Formats: sequence, structure tokens, C-alpha cells
Amino acid sequence: MKTRILTLFILLQCASNLGLHFHPLDPLTPQEINKTSIIVKKSHLGTLKDLTFHYLDLDEPNKTHVLQWLSSKKPPHPPRRRSLVVVRAGGQTHELIVDLTSGKIASSRIYTGHGFPSFTFIELFKASKLPLTYPPFKKSILDRSLNISEVSCIPFTVGWYGESVTRREVKASCFYRDGSVNVFTRPIEGITITIDVDSMKVVKYSDRFVKPVPDKEGNDFRTKHKPFPFSCNVSDTGFKILGNKIKWATWKFHVGFTARAGVTISTASVLDARTKRFRRVMYRGHLSETFVPYMDPTYDWYFRTFMDIGEFGFGRSAVNLQPLIDCPQNAAFLDGYVAGPDGTAQRMSNVMCVFEKNGYGASFRHTEINVPGQVITSGEADIRLVVRMVATLGNYDYIVDWEFKKNGAIRVGVDLTGVLEVKATSYTSNEQISENTYGTLVAKNTIAINHDHYLTYYLDLDIDGNGNSLVKAKLKTVRVTDVHNKTSTPRKSYWTVVKETAKTEADGRVRLGSEPVELLIVNPQKKTNIGNSVGYRLIPEHLPVTSLLTDDDYPEIRTSYTKYPVWVTAYNRSERWAGGFYSDRSRGDDGLAVWSSRNREIENKDIVMWYNVGFHHIPYQEDFPVMPTLHGGFTLRPSNFFDNDPLIA
Repeated sequence: MKTRILTLFILLQCASNLGLHFHPLDPLTPQEINKTSIIVKKSHLGTLKDLTFHYLDLDEPNKTHVLQWLSSKKPPHPPRRRSLVVVRAGGQTHELIVDLTSGKIASSRIYTGHGFPSFTFIELFKASKLPLTYPPFKKSILDRSLNISEVSCIPFTVGWYGESVTRREVKASCFYRDGSVNVFTRPIEGITITIDVDSMKVVKYSDRFVKPVPDKEGNDFRTKHKPFPFSCNVSDTGFKILGNKIKWATWKFHVGFTARAGVTISTASVLDARTKRFRRVMYRGHLSETFVPYMDPTYDWYFRTFMDIGEFGFGRSAVNLQPLIDCPQNAAFLDGYVAGPDGTAQRMSNVMCVFEKNGYGASFRHTEINVPGQVITSGEADIRLVVRMVATLGNYDYIVDWEFKKNGAIRVGVDLTGVLEVKATSYTSNEQISENTYGTLVAKNTIAINHDHYLTYYLDLDIDGNGNSLVKAKLKTVRVTDVHNKTSTPRKSYWTVVKETAKTEADGRVRLGSEPVELLIVNPQKKTNIGNSVGYRLIPEHLPVTSLLTDDDYPEIRTSYTKYPVWVTAYNRSERWAGGFYSDRSRGDDGLAVWSSRNREIENKDIVMWYNVGFHHIPYQEDFPVMPTLHGGFTLRPSNFFDNDPLIA
């Protein structure tokens, strides 16, 4: 009896704690993932061949319901918890909504459109091992006098190139380790292996030529230096983590983790010291898609145009963060949970970290020397809170940061590092090159291919509410016309600001760099104490990069959203993935560019900003054998949001 009472007390205590820290956008718990899996397996799908889970995430509740629940002093019953599930079974893609309250499948349909769901780790693992037992490949390796036991093969997605009928395929490229740990630097050139993933069979094989495997000497990416103890936890405010909710300084927000997006930031609000209330800034923010096209159109390389988030999963590729390398020693580490191919919950340990960081600069400062007899200096250190994750997708590592600053700004940054994707060549010196190599000779027999990176961010900004507008504040030169007036000065020109409000989504597609302009998301219904519309402005950290591919090139058809760095669209709960929900072998008939072409109204509406952080990467020798981090990002900064500097309030 005592045992039962104790058990009941523990369960009630746990339920109380969950209720205290619950948030409607909390990721699915391990229990909810497993419950979803069981419900699906007990349905008719459980009897079909090769049932595999490719997507299992929270079916996000209606935004209006979430905001009502969060704003209520006595929250009503939370929105129903439901799972959005995509499985493959019997050679078909099935989409399901599972109601976790009733324990039933609320809806089920077979997807018949273009594209396929992301690959599972098991599928990629099997595809990587398949060539090693394939007789023609074993012969090719033997003909090159290589040892098959030292060969590693890596399956790459293949894109879409106008085929009317597609299947789930990958092309495996293979590498020769021979004691080296930097696998990508030692390609076995000339061999292409096409694999049908559903049947897990080689469907096409070619061995076209032989190139010398690059030398392993000098390609070790491991450092000889020990990690140096360091701490970024330097302010006296600290931060609190309650479930998935974080409070720090003037900020409160929700952090989540999904297999597709990785880190998600939700319901971010900042405290207004004047009114003593939290004001909404961003409902939802996360990486939406990555696009990495290589600029080599030859047979063995043309298909390498990766959409990593949709084809593999950014969260699924997240790594265990290492103290003193990825995060300071006193950072708080957070776990994430994803569904495995069999639908069961998998714990991903320490995939996020949270820490305070000293920017080693000033948030503000001033020295005043015009007060008689005094030199007055004042300022504050630039202390910020960082939420970080790292995803390793093949050869590249992406360090993703969300930084919250005391002045109300959100800085979003990404650092690219890892190892280059290279091709083997007979060239050992630049003087020998007599043809287009599509890249840079970075070491003997090693060409690093030119390529791009586009990281597309989904930013559902709610500046003081849902009714927002995009304002383009254009700087225009004005010539002084009254130069002959008796009161005129010698000045002949100045610049002024001309503001344009975007009316429709066509106005929300913006190229940057051709003219001086600042982009703001404003709430026209809310004013400061002197009458300015409250808002936030976008500040890119470098000149935006857009795609240089031609409009009729197949990779560009699939990712035409890379033609503009900024897009603003009408909010739609289902529109979150810039390259479309089914990225693998997609055809460009779903996604951001298609949604924007509907040209919906975006003035004083619930709107979403999309921003592409882009890089044209010309490789250099310093990028080999491992690439120093290359940084990009942007800042969302309050602009007439507060009545004065919030650091002084």
C-alpha cells in the first residue's frame, strides 16, 4: 500500500512539474514518440512490407490557440497534442496525423506528388556498404591495386534533371582510407555507383577512368593542441531553463529541437522596462533549408547539389557538443529526441548548449569632456546569451548560433568549417593545368571544387502582434535647390529616407546591394510615445549572396528561392520548408518561390520573413586539410520598438 501511495505521489509530482513548465510548442517527448509509433504499427500500415518512419514531429497547434494559451493568466486546457508522421511502406509514402489524446489516427493519406521524404540513417548505412560486396566494384578496386578493407563509400543524393519518373536513388562515391582519418580527401575517382534505395540494389555502375588517389601525408585534420579552459558565463544575471523555456536578462523564449530543423526558437519576447511587460518579437525561427551546389558539370559530379535539411535532416545530423571545443566549460547542455527508422525514440545527448558570452566590446559607451572640470565615461560590456548547435553533414560542419542581446537585438550566426569535398587529379602543380578543373588545386593530386552554400532562415516575426508590414526605407540623394537664397549654405546635396510599404508578396521579394535600403518589419497599429511605428530591422553581416545558376538549370528550378536574399510571405502554418516538404528529387513545384508567386497581401498581415545566408566558396590552400571557420549571419535589431535605449531604461 505504501509503495502504491509513493508511486502515485511521484506521478502526481511529475504531472505537476510538467504542467508548470509545459509549452504548447514543446517537442514530442520520448513517450509521445513511442506512443505514436505504436499507434501507427497497430494500424493497417503495420501489416505492409518495409514500414519505416521518415518524419515524426509535433503537428503544431493553431497559432491563434497557442497565443491565447500563453497570454491567459489561467491557461485553459492546452491544445491537443498531435503527431505529424511520414512513413514509407509497400513502396508508397503515407502521411498521417496521430491524435495522442485519443490514441487514434486522425487522418491518413498516400502522398502522390513529386519528391520523397528524407533518407533514414539505416538506409544510408546499407547503401554505403552495398558497393563493398558488389563484384564489379571489387574488381575495380583490385585493378587499382587497392585494399577493399580500406575503402569507405558515402551515398550522395542525386537531385532531379528532368526525368518524368523518379525513384529513391543515391549515388555512392568511394574513398581510400589506408590509415587516414580524413576520408573525404582521398577519393577514388572515376567510379559512379547508382543505388535504388527501396530495393537496395545497384542499378547502374560505371568505371570510366583512373586517377591517382591523393596522398594521405599532410591531410590529418586533428589538432595537436589541448583544449584551453575558458568561460563565457560572465554576467551577474544568469539564466534559467524551465523545461524548454529560457529566461535571461530581459528575454524569455522557448527552445526546441527537431530532426529536420535542429534548434528552433519560439515565442521570443523582450521586457519593456518602461511598461514592465513582455512584448512579442518572434513567434518561430529556425533553419528551413540548406542548398549546396557544386560547380562541376562533369558526369561524376553534376548531381552534387545537396538540400541537406530536406534530404537528410539538420537535427538528425546534430553532433554531441564537446565542452571546451564547442561550448564553454560552464555551459548548460540540452538533449534532443528524434524518431528512429522503426519509430522508437532516440536520445541525442548534448546537441544544444546555452551560455552567456562576453563579446569583449561595449554595448554602448561614451566619454564626455564638455562638462567643466570633469571627464565622464560610462558604458556596458556586450554580454549576450547564446543557444548553439552543430550539425555535421558529410564533409561540412555548421555551427549555428542564436544570440540574444540586452538591447533587444537577436543576432543569428552560422560558421562553416569541416573538410573540403575534393576530386582526384593527375596534376601536382598549377603550371600543369591545361583544362577547366572547376576548382582549385589545394594539394598534389587534389582539386577542391567551387561551390555555394545557402542557409535559408524561417523568421515568423510578430512585432508587438500579428499585424505586421514590410517597410523598405530607401536612402535617396537630394540636391539642394535653393542655393541662391540669402539663408542658404554652401551645401549642394544630402540624402533623405523614402519609405515604401510592401503591398503584396511580389513586393516582398527583395534584392540587396543595388541601392542603399534598410528593411524593417513594423507594426503599423502600434506607436512609440512620440508616434513612430514600432519595428525591427534586418541587418545583414555581409553583402548578400544570390545564385549565379541559370534559371533553366535543374538545381536552380528546385531552389529558385536562392535568387533573392529576402522574401516576405503571408503566414501559413504549412509553409515552413523553403525547398518544399519533400526535398529529395523535388521538381520545384512546391516551396517558397511557389508560395510567393500567389502574390498574397502582406500589408498589416501576419507575415513571415525568409533570409538566405549565402556563400560563394572559392577554395584556397588554407582551407586544406581542414577549413578555418567562415562566418555569416544577420541581426534583427529593434528600430523604434522602444521609447529610448533599453540599456538605459
